[in-house]
Amino acid sequence: MKALRTTFAFAVALGAVSTGLAQTYPSRPVTVVIPSTAGGPGEILARILSERMTISLGQPLIVETVPGAGGTIGVGRVARAAPDGYTILLGNWNSNVANGAIYPVTYDLTKDFEPVALLTSAPLWIVSRKTFPANNLTELIAWLRANPDKASAATVGAGTAAHVCGLHFQDKTGTRFQFVPYRGGGAAYQDVVAGHIDLMCAETSATGRYVRVGAIKAFAVLARTRWSGAADVPTTDELGLPGLYISFWQSLWAPRGTPKNVVAKLNQAAVQALGDPTANKRLIELGLEIPSSEQQTPEALGIYHKAEIEKWWPIIKAAGIKVE
Repeated sequence: MKALRTTFAFAVALGAVSTGLAQTYPSRPVTVVIPSTAGGPGEILARILSERMTISLGQPLIVETVPGAGGTIGVGRVARAAPDGYTILLGNWNSNVANGAIYPVTYDLTKDFEPVALLTSAPLWIVSRKTFPANNLTELIAWLRANPDKASAATVGAGTAAHVCGLHFQDKTGTRFQFVPYRGGGAAYQDVVAGHIDLMCAETSATGRYVRVGAIKAFAVLARTRWSGAADVPTTDELGLPGLYISFWQSLWAPRGTPKNVVAKLNQAAVQALGDPTANKRLIELGLEIPSSEQQTPEALGIYHKAEIEKWWPIIKAAGIKVE
């Protein structure tokens, strides 16, 4: 009985300490780990949101890019961090969905992180060099079927959204083309613009400006609705390929076991930043889509993440994608 009382008292004390930490959080700067190279979409997003989140939290956000091994080094660092809210992850589709099916990671994407908030998304679309001999999706599919393996398609590495999107498109259309891996999106986009690469499943937000000036062609948006940055480009649904959707999304995560009060404070700061007029305008100018208020909760991100893994892991594994 005495042992039981001692255990109970210890548990109460731990709970009091945890509650106290959550109530005073944050009392020092918060590090946001970006699992990719400097200058990428994750760092750009973090820079836009960090000023408003700093105001909400009362502490500065330190943005730190941790590239390597397809983003698994950065994600692994956050998985091993203390669950106190001072080291968080700004993850994306590549780091928090695809990599779990490709790399021999030491963490569990579904169990070792607390979802905080879905931040932005950008649908992918099928683009080509401006001189490619097709002017719409029907013509593109017909040309690819008549010329198997003759077209080149840029990716940003094995298992990335651009690669998986291309594989999914091939499967849905019965076409074949050759993938050419690049170290980053910028170099890939430039080679499509220069005509050195034929095709790419690219982020709308990153390539919209090239389409608008006629430097590349856009055939279809891989989403349920048209993209606001180029409303004249139809969706794959409209063109007879229903369900061919893929979006490059970004979100905030904390290590497993982070107190709920801390997660709630981080979520509140992120939501307020997304709603800030200056930040909101900048994100829209970049062509990023901001989720609805119902989609911005930790619970909604958890559900969405689970659905993305259930959709894409079988496709990735069936394709036999390996780390090179």
